[in-house]
Amino acid sequence: MVGKKDLEKIRDGVFEIPSSARKDMRVPARIYLDDESAKTIEDGAIKQVVNVACLEGIQKRSIGLPDIHFGYGFSIGGVAAFAENNGVISPGGVGFDINCGVRLIKTNLTEEDIKPYMQDLVNELFKKIPSGLGSKGIKHLKETEIDDVLINGAQWAIENGYGWEEDLKYLEENGCMKGANPERVSTKAKRRGIPQLGSLGSGNHFLEIQKIGDIYDETIAKNYGLEKDQVVILIHTGSRGCGYQICADNLREMDKVAKRLKMNLPDRQLACAPIDSEEAQHYLQAMACGANYAWTNRQMIQHWTRESFENVLQQDADSLGMHTLYDVAHNIVKREKHKIGKINKTVYVHRKGATRAFGPGQKEIPQEYRDVGQPVLIPGTMGTCSYVLAGTKEAMKETFGSTAHGAGRVLSRSGAKREFTPEEIQKQLSDKGIVLKANSQPVIAEEAPNAYKNVDTVVKTADTAGISKLVAQMIPLGVIKG
Repeated sequence: MVGKKDLEKIRDGVFEIPSSARKDMRVPARIYLDDESAKTIEDGAIKQVVNVACLEGIQKRSIGLPDIHFGYGFSIGGVAAFAENNGVISPGGVGFDINCGVRLIKTNLTEEDIKPYMQDLVNELFKKIPSGLGSKGIKHLKETEIDDVLINGAQWAIENGYGWEEDLKYLEENGCMKGANPERVSTKAKRRGIPQLGSLGSGNHFLEIQKIGDIYDETIAKNYGLEKDQVVILIHTGSRGCGYQICADNLREMDKVAKRLKMNLPDRQLACAPIDSEEAQHYLQAMACGANYAWTNRQMIQHWTRESFENVLQQDADSLGMHTLYDVAHNIVKREKHKIGKINKTVYVHRKGATRAFGPGQKEIPQEYRDVGQPVLIPGTMGTCSYVLAGTKEAMKETFGSTAHGAGRVLSRSGAKREFTPEEIQKQLSDKGIVLKANSQPVIAEEAPNAYKNVDTVVKTADTAGISKLVAQMIPLGVIKG
């Protein structure tokens, strides 16, 4: 079996398995790792990157990012681009939490400003923003309203009083993916989504009050409006049960296609369909709906975050400087143009546990950030730092403008619960001065920092390899978990 023994070092932070390593590989498999991680990476995750390299129409290379770990079909921390004319679409290349992503809100506050109010802020956020497994949103949609959410995304939230029009400018795709067709979303998916809109959910989803720690690039940080000790808020959640059901529904359809076309897939979980097929187009239309649901969800949570700060600090959100820095998707397929050889080609880029990291000059980036590159937001684990990076020209050349999305698990949830207790994790956070509020005690153990890779290593590897540039560190002060 192809595994870590087959990794060949290209340069610091970059390893590759040549396409000659397995007869069914169409392109090389490239994985971004530091030297130590190259010794410890799970062979199962490597095999998944190699498996993806075997799919029809794949372009350039199959990619594993520094946070890579084993997933469904594709590794989490995986990227692959497929040619428009002969490629495929695979729901496993997006995953079940469509457009799980993060949003960063700036403030003009410092840690000293909010220190006396930290517990009150955390309590208010916990009260206002529903969290936990199966959590339901405050806004009660009618069945007739869900289609508007799926079509219009964050714009629907703005029109219904959740946030500011200026927010849209700083969301990937402006918070609304074109081509969404709610007719391609099952009644079951809609019914799962209706009660959950505007909720955080559980697992690794969170809301954190943080402060800017180390600044690594003063010029880019200034461009983003960040400075040392500034308070920021990071929101991490996705499309909840709606996105999960969209993925599950379409995987069944793709499985039928793979059998009908007698596709020779290295793994059944890579079930896919040709891009121009009805099934692939139906999935893309439904996936866009799931992505729009997630952007709406984060928009509503941002609105209640502003309200919480207003209630506790007795100032309006505008005077507190609570503007959106950026919002990025982690699980999505995007139709993009990238240079393949000497040709600019239209490709369908699958990013699963991967952040878009477009470099300077790209028109998809808000005008204010275009000279320095797209903001990249990489959350850490509970109680560890998160990071702001910037997209690079190197990423455009090497990874279809993509980089890591987080720390990446090393222990399963059940394994983490066997190894850690909620009480010891709470004490660890308390000793660091971090205020924690969680909906579930088991989740605290599941999300223990040591259940994940070291996020510091992940971001340093991405920076060393040149696929994103370190800008600023964010240190947690208060954590809301599902």
